[in-house]
Amino acid sequence: MTLKRQASGAQAVIHRLTITVGQKLTEMSAANGTFHLVANVERTNQKAEKVAQLDEPLTGKNLREKRYEFFHFRNKAIDSAKVRKESLSLQKFREMLFSVIIPVYNRPQEVDELLESLCHQTFKDFEVVVVEDGSTEKCDTVCQKYDNHLPVNYYFKSNSGPGPSRNYGAERSQGEYLIILDSDVIVPENYLEIIQQELDREPCDAFGGPDRAHTSFTPIQKAINYAMTSFFTTGGIRGGKKKMDKFYPRSFNMGIKKSVYEALGGFAPMRYGEDIDLSTRIFQGGYTCRLFPEAFVYHKRRVKFSSFFRQVKHSGEARVELKKKYPETFKLVHLLPAAFVVGNLLLILLAIFGSRLWLLPILLYIVMVFIDSLIKNKSLKVAFLSVPAAYVQLFGYGTGFLKAAWHDILGKKQPRQREKL
Repeated sequence: MTLKRQASGAQAVIHRLTITVGQKLTEMSAANGTFHLVANVERTNQKAEKVAQLDEPLTGKNLREKRYEFFHFRNKAIDSAKVRKESLSLQKFREMLFSVIIPVYNRPQEVDELLESLCHQTFKDFEVVVVEDGSTEKCDTVCQKYDNHLPVNYYFKSNSGPGPSRNYGAERSQGEYLIILDSDVIVPENYLEIIQQELDREPCDAFGGPDRAHTSFTPIQKAINYAMTSFFTTGGIRGGKKKMDKFYPRSFNMGIKKSVYEALGGFAPMRYGEDIDLSTRIFQGGYTCRLFPEAFVYHKRRVKFSSFFRQVKHSGEARVELKKKYPETFKLVHLLPAAFVVGNLLLILLAIFGSRLWLLPILLYIVMVFIDSLIKNKSLKVAFLSVPAAYVQLFGYGTGFLKAAWHDILGKKQPRQREKL
């Protein structure tokens, strides 16, 4: 009986020690990305020696196997080269703090650059979930390249749009928080660390950050970034310090508790405006939402004014749909691009048929944009390009809004006309 109790006690100690070392494999240093293992292994050695002495007279096959398992696991932990690889494998099957969700469609080069930036994160407790949305130019080989550097999970699915693709990735994630990123962003090395510090300081259910232009971006990309973030174009509603409306997290840089995400049903199956739709439901659900000003990303956006125009035009159209869905969320700032379009056309007509002095408000706006961009970007070329970028942004969004609003008005009148017939 005594021998059996000894065997049972020794077996339990070895089992606990094995689990302890297994857990230590996934505890990484936020400072330099190495493992807190050496000191723990040394302390575990002493306990293991006592266990080995305790069960020396025992002959149970199961006990010997467990003791071997423990020492085998411990020796693996000492080998730092193997530890890194083992931890990446273990991280894919345990709950962690962050799951970075990246939907992608035909942009393997962008995914490569984003994954490269994630390799240098000072905070390591995260996984990456890449969802290929029916691409013909796949990024599977790009993801495989980072297998030994990041815990990357790659999935391919039929095309359904960014919202459903994010939902697909979220369902297969392990993190407590979901970090939603567009494929065309690059993150600074302290990006996740800043988020973790903000959550420690003041926990919240959802959050987001602004975007900036990286020094490596082309002048057009920097000008477009200015047009999307300046107070003189978007009113600062995309995370600027000066803003005309409360902050709604956007899908290019957004975080949310997975439990909240699941409770809200994730992203709606909308082609455009799905991030504002989710942010609106976050506020309506009574969840806490914050702006993390320093948790910014470098957002490449488009490289041509024509494609940029189409992008913001769709955003203007989506705003009308959101107004119909959530009338209480519509604000004056959402009308400004449409008013800008109408106002500029009116001033030009007045100048043509009257005095050229009517063009002064337009010239004043151009000067303000140029000077503001010059101060922020410190480049004459970017400042010059910021003027057409601002007009493309405002005219694209404004015309999209006006077109959708007009169709909405006609759509409401048509049923009445048919009733009369």
